[in-house]
Amino acid sequence: MEKQVIIAIGREFGSGGHAIAEQIAKDMGLKLYDRNILEEIAEEKSTKTEVLEKYDEKPRNYILTRRVRGYSNSMEENLAEMQFEYLKKKADTGESFVIVGRCAETILHGREGLITIFVIGDREAKIKRIEKKYELSRSEAISKMNRHDKHRKMYHNKYSKYKWGDSRNYDLCINSSRLGVEGTAKALEVYIKDRIAYSLSQID
Repeated sequence: MEKQVIIAIGREFGSGGHAIAEQIAKDMGLKLYDRNILEEIAEEKSTKTEVLEKYDEKPRNYILTRRVRGYSNSMEENLAEMQFEYLKKKADTGESFVIVGRCAETILHGREGLITIFVIGDREAKIKRIEKKYELSRSEAISKMNRHDKHRKMYHNKYSKYKWGDSRNYDLCINSSRLGVEGTAKALEVYIKDRIAYSLSQID
């Protein structure tokens, strides 16, 4: 692509947002960043990826952690900051990519070429997707969905002035239950390509 484009995708758990991001990245020939960021951070910090995964996109435990003179002993907060710096550096290189979660729409706000999307889904559709994907009972799927969304909401709201899922914080919010994962990805690709074309048309 001639101009940088960064597609930041937030999502409700069970909405298929990650699968949609994967499809968009594949179709548009873009690098996808998600938990794979942890692999590079782990290598840099000489630790194991599995150790960092426990704290990924999780809210700080206020009972077990504290902040002194601007420094925190919270692994959740420290990992979040490391990922934010990683994304900023990637954006600074001019690389075009798709990023899932990580408050990217906030961290990269104001960057030219940033397109922000939030994927939601109907409750029943999300439950069924979680049941099938993780081989869980309905009650287990509901519990997992509620837990993950609670953590994502708390994590996001700590670093953004807008609430998680608030349409004012995104260029586009879309319900994946209407078109399914593949159909939603295709619809978003049309929007993304139109945005890129419009941006290029504004160049003198």
